[in-house]
Amino acid sequence: MECKTIDEVLLTLDKIVEDCKTNNCPLGLFAVLYRKVTQNVKQGIKNNRFEDNIRMEKLDVLFANRYFKAYFDYKNNQSISKSWKVAFNAKDNNSYIALQHLLLGINAHINLDLGIATIQTIEDLPLDSIQNDFNHINRLLSDMTDEVKKNMGSISPVFGVLMPLAKRWDDKLIQFSIEMARDGAWEFSNCLYSDENKAASIISERDSTIEKLGIALLNPVRTLQWILNTIRFFESKSMALKIEILENKMQNY
Repeated sequence: MECKTIDEVLLTLDKIVEDCKTNNCPLGLFAVLYRKVTQNVKQGIKNNRFEDNIRMEKLDVLFANRYFKAYFDYKNNQSISKSWKVAFNAKDNNSYIALQHLLLGINAHINLDLGIATIQTIEDLPLDSIQNDFNHINRLLSDMTDEVKKNMGSISPVFGVLMPLAKRWDDKLIQFSIEMARDGAWEFSNCLYSDENKAASIISERDSTIEKLGIALLNPVRTLQWILNTIRFFESKSMALKIEILENKMQNY
């Protein structure tokens, strides 16, 4: 399912969200967040906010297609990257909180997919020609993620009370930031750009590294796990309801 335009990306995200609500699948949480980011990119293109609006749509579409390919290949039992496999396999474990599912999607998509999509976008142009727009799309996702964290209390009433305590225990989960992901993704793009003959091995090595970060996001220290278990206990029980709550919050942002 390969999209050609940003509108097709949005339609595909709509389908994923609805499918996940129907099946009470937590993968819909990331799809909701990503749809809002894509809507903001579309609005930014309309308002000429980027250095090259045509190129930004190309980047957006190529970027999204990597997520879609991983998602539908996974559903069809096809081989996918290790980074996405960690994120998608987590759907079968009901011990994770909503924020973990969101961070897993961000981890795979930003830390692995964005660098690859960037190289595909520029083709023969210098890499630094796209850096400002590259950073812009990261800032959009960062803003959305921060907004989600602020509104997690709508999904779990104890989230706002317990999460500040969790910061003391495990920076892999709580202090994970889009700024760190952005810097790593840009460095990854530079590695691919500098040695295209070794692209396959560079991507494979990067995938293994991001897989480990995903595993770390799912396996915090014991004290933090107790906090996360408590948050999960008080989360809305229906995954479809959690997705709908997040949808409503995103509509208002």
